[in-house]
Amino acid sequence: MGFTKDELEKLRQAGKVAAEVREVMRKTVLEGMRIIDVCEKTEALIRKLGGKPAFPCNVSINEVAAHYTSPPKDEKTIPENSVVKVDIGVHVDGYVADTAVTVCFNPEYDAMVAAAEDALKVAIETVRSGIFTSKLGSAIQKTIESYGFKPVSNLTGHQVGRFLVHAGKSLPNVFHLSTTRLKKGEAYAIEPFVTLKEAVGKVGNGKEITIFRLKKHKSMRTPEAKQLFRYIETNFRSLPFAERWLHQSPLKTKYKEAFREIRGSNCLTKYPIFVEVSRKPVAQAEHTLFITENGCEVIT
Repeated sequence: MGFTKDELEKLRQAGKVAAEVREVMRKTVLEGMRIIDVCEKTEALIRKLGGKPAFPCNVSINEVAAHYTSPPKDEKTIPENSVVKVDIGVHVDGYVADTAVTVCFNPEYDAMVAAAEDALKVAIETVRSGIFTSKLGSAIQKTIESYGFKPVSNLTGHQVGRFLVHAGKSLPNVFHLSTTRLKKGEAYAIEPFVTLKEAVGKVGNGKEITIFRLKKHKSMRTPEAKQLFRYIETNFRSLPFAERWLHQSPLKTKYKEAFREIRGSNCLTKYPIFVEVSRKPVAQAEHTLFITENGCEVIT
């Protein structure tokens, strides 16, 4: 999946926006802050800087590793002494850049955050065209374990494409047997997830689902559901979206019945939150990279 010069420039623009938003949010997130305010500030800044959200801002706390975004009227706040992952996606004309930062309010887990950041740094230094994904996973795993922590083995990095956050190849954060190679001209989000040594080191699905994606076209029964489906199809295409974004549809606050019909029609992919199985805290670091012959260009 190569990029033309113009396409690569759009990917770089998305990366520049994502990086700027990440650094602003790193300093903005505070204990006691409403999660919905983190999400909406992030998404508003993406738009202000000339991008569009590639997926809802994820604010995943402590043992929640990924996929939490605020539902409408969310009253949850950032707890004291928490480990907060802010995962940000930006697209420019569909070209996706994905990045994340962990904001840690508990000094006990500072080293865990450092392990994630260093594993990402080592991955960036290791990446080049032709490298096996198994070698990359091994480098990430060894770095995390050298800090005395454990990688989350069933969360991976991923190739990114046009209007696709997960486009083909996956990049495991642990050693695995694979003949898959990275190729020059491809773009990937690399994202080590780290937990405590005594943790299970895997995630399972939680009960909450706040992120959705259109997976196939389907005819709706009511005029309201048809209208809302068209809005989702036109505005989000194959990218994930949040229910709270539907307030912007022509139905405004009357979207709920229509969305219930759409949710029940089996045309959406639903993303449950990912929770570390032993309920231990998780840290994350992430950059999007463009693969070159002898290394990579960090897009974010």
